[in-house]
Amino acid sequence: MSLPHALLTALLEHPCSGSELAIHFDRSLGYFWHATHQQIYRELGRLEAAGWVESMEPEAGRGRKRAYRVLPAGRKELKRWVAEHKAPQPLRDEFMVRLRAEAAVGPTGFERDLDDRLELHLQKLALYRELEKRDFSGPRGARETQLQHLILTTGIMYEAFWIDVISNAAKILSAPPARDG
Repeated sequence: MSLPHALLTALLEHPCSGSELAIHFDRSLGYFWHATHQQIYRELGRLEAAGWVESMEPEAGRGRKRAYRVLPAGRKELKRWVAEHKAPQPLRDEFMVRLRAEAAVGPTGFERDLDDRLELHLQKLALYRELEKRDFSGPRGARETQLQHLILTTGIMYEAFWIDVISNAAKILSAPPARDG
C-alpha cells in the first residue's frame, strides 16, 4: 500500500490539519497501515508539491493550524490507484517461519514470544469490537458506511484468526518434545 494514497483517502473523508490528520490516521487507517507522525508530515509536503493537496490559510487567531484538502488532481490520482489492477501478494510472515524453525531446531523458548503476541491481538480485537459497537450498531447505512464496516469486520476476523493460531501454537509448544530414536 502507498502512504500517499492512504493520506489522500483520509483527507477526502475529512479535510484537516496535519496534526488532526495524524490523530485521525492513528484511529482509522493506522490500524491497517502504520505511519509515524513524522512520515505523515513529510508526505503532506510531497502531496502538496505534486499538486494533489493544498494547504489552506489558517483561520485568524493564535494556535490555528493550516488545514489540507484534496485537489482534483489528487482525487484523480486516488481513483487511478484504486482502479489499478494489482496481483495478490503472497503471504510473508516472519512468525510462521520462526514456528517452522522451532519445529526444526526446538525447543528454543519461542513460546515466551507468544504471550506478547497474544496480548497485542487480544487488545486490538477488544478495540475493534468496541469500535464496531460504537460506530456500526445501527442500520446498515450507505455504501460508504458498509465498506467501512467491512474493513473493521475484516480486522476483527484477522485478530480472531491470530488469537486462534497463537493459542494453538502455545498448546503445541507446551507439550513435551518427542524423544529421538
